[in-house]
Amino acid sequence: MDIEQLMPHVEALIFASERPLTQIEMTEVLGQALETVIEGDRIATCVEAIREKYDADYYPFQLKEIGGGFQFLTKKAFHKTVLQLNGDKHIKKLSTAAMETLSIIAYKQPITKSEIEYIRGVSADYSIQKLLEKELIVIAGRNEEMVGKPLIYNTSKSFMDYLGINSPAQLPQLKDITDAQIVMPTNAEDAAPADTPGLIIVNQQGALKQAS
Repeated sequence: MDIEQLMPHVEALIFASERPLTQIEMTEVLGQALETVIEGDRIATCVEAIREKYDADYYPFQLKEIGGGFQFLTKKAFHKTVLQLNGDKHIKKLSTAAMETLSIIAYKQPITKSEIEYIRGVSADYSIQKLLEKELIVIAGRNEEMVGKPLIYNTSKSFMDYLGINSPAQLPQLKDITDAQIVMPTNAEDAAPADTPGLIIVNQQGALKQAS
């Protein structure tokens, strides 16, 4: 099967998937479906051709590499339109304190709760629990070198999917964000859950998510 014949199969597979697909997964699935051996480099060629195809202004969505795989996402110009359709269904809300905690974990990971609390100046128990419940962070093990071997936290694959990145290394560098401010400790009375709107992020289907 040549590239022109293989490409629509790759495109259909990515389109039908609810999560990012890796090239290895596509190679295995298509090999079984087409009952033939398919080389990984041919899948890579198809993926690149599909990416170029949907980069054209004519299409409202594009192929993005996120979370270690590939998925179709709505282009930024159409986010507001998609939000009108899906409403609050795709909105994730976080308190201001949880947003601060998530930011610290994202830029300092792997990090322990005591290190987070040292930076914020207040308890991080509630914020960490909420971030775990929303699957934005994960427990990555324990710090064997610290007293008591405390748990350490990293951002999750879901977090990277929401932001459309493949690794924390792709997060914006603080020095490159002109209006960014260093996270400062929150007053104790402000550490409780709040309804304050926060970060706007994009989910796997291209719909907006709001973390407040």
